[in-house]
Amino acid sequence: MKAKKKLDLAALSSIPLIMTLANSMLIPILPLMQRELKISEMQTSLIITVYAAVSIVCIPVAGYLSDRFGRKRVIVIGLSIVAVGGVVSGLAAWLMNAHGYGVILLGRFIQGVGAAGAFPVVLPLVGDMFDSKEEVSSGLGMIETSNTFGKVLSPVLGSALALVVWFLPLAVIPVISAISIVAVLCFVKVPPASGSGGAEETKGFRAFVHEVASLLSEKGRWLYAIFAIGCLAMFIMFGFLYDLSSVLENRYRIHGIYKGLLLAIPLSAICLSSYIAGKIVGENKRRMKMFSVVGLFLLTAAMLTCGLVDSDNLWFLISLMFASGVGIGAVLPSLDALITEGIDKKERGTITALYSSARFIGVALGPLIASVMLKQETGLFYLFSGCALLCSLLALFAIKPSKEPAQDDQKKSAA
Repeated sequence: MKAKKKLDLAALSSIPLIMTLANSMLIPILPLMQRELKISEMQTSLIITVYAAVSIVCIPVAGYLSDRFGRKRVIVIGLSIVAVGGVVSGLAAWLMNAHGYGVILLGRFIQGVGAAGAFPVVLPLVGDMFDSKEEVSSGLGMIETSNTFGKVLSPVLGSALALVVWFLPLAVIPVISAISIVAVLCFVKVPPASGSGGAEETKGFRAFVHEVASLLSEKGRWLYAIFAIGCLAMFIMFGFLYDLSSVLENRYRIHGIYKGLLLAIPLSAICLSSYIAGKIVGENKRRMKMFSVVGLFLLTAAMLTCGLVDSDNLWFLISLMFASGVGIGAVLPSLDALITEGIDKKERGTITALYSSARFIGVALGPLIASVMLKQETGLFYLFSGCALLCSLLALFAIKPSKEPAQDDQKKSAA
C-alpha cells in the first residue's frame, strides 16, 4: 500500500473512530445522565436509540447522494452536521440542566442525520480507492478496526470526561468532528471513478431505484442475509453493552474509570478480532464465510452460557462478554469485504448504505430492548443467543462464495 494511500486511509479511519465516540462514549454514563436529567431507563436508552434510528432512514439517501455527487463531499457535509448536533446537545445539557432532555434528543437527532452521511460512505470509498482486492480487504479491516477501537476507547474516555462534568462527553463531539473534517479535507483524494461526472451521475432517482431493485433481485439471497447478520450482530453488541453498563453500576456498584475499563474489555476483543480477521481473510471469500460462521457460533455459545449459568462472579461474566466480542469482531470485516467486493463500484455506495442502515437498526434496538428487559436478564441473553444462532445459520446456508476469484467488478458476485 502506497504511503499516499496510507494517509488517505488514516484520514478515513478517523471517521468511524469519531462517529463511534459520538455514540458509544455515552454508554458508560447513561445511568449518570438518568440521574442528572431525572428521566426513566427507557428515556435514557433513547439518547442512543434516536441517534441510530434517524440514521436508518438517512443512510440510504446518503449512499445515493454519494454515488451521484461524490463521496468526499457527502462525508464532509455529514461531519459538519454531526458537529452542529453536538453543539445543540452540549449547550442544552449545560444551560438547561434537568430541563434539557428534549433539546438533547433534538441534538442527537441532528447528529444521527450527519452520521448517516459520514461512516457508511467510508466503506464504498475504500473500495473505490484500491484496485487490488487484497488491499481493499486490508483497508476495510483497518476501517472496522478503527470503528471498534473507538468502542474500546469510548467507555474509558466517556467515564473520564464525565468526572470533570457529566455532560462533557456530549460537549466534545463538535471538537472531535472538526478534527476529522480537517483530516478528510487535507488528505483524502477522491478517485476519478467517484464523483467524476458523466452518465452515471445524471441518472434520475427513478432509474436509481430501478437499478437497486434489479440488483437486489439478482443477488438478494446473500445480500439480505448479510443485512440481517449485520443488524442482529449490532443489536446483540449494543444490547449486552447497555446491560453490562447497568449491571456494573447497579449490582456491583462500580463507577467511573474502573467501570469504563471493564466495559472496554469486551470491546477490546472486538477490536483485536476485527484487525486479525481483516488481515487474514484477504480476498478469499470462503475464508470470509468461515470467519463469519465460526464467529457467530462463538457468539451464540457465549450468550447462551450467560443465560444458562446464573453466576454472580463478575470475571466469569466479563470472560463471556470477551468471548462474545471475539465472535462479533470476526464477523464484521468479513461482511464488509463480502459486500464491497461483490458489488459493482457504481452501485457500491447505495448497497453499502443499505447494509449500514441495517446495522443501525440493531444499534437502535439494542439499548431499547435491553432497557425494557433489565429485570429479565436471563430472557435477554436467551434472546441474544437465539438471534446469534439465526445469524449463524444464515451465514452457513445463505452466503455461498463463488468457487473462482472474479476478475471484473461487473461480473463478480459474492454469492
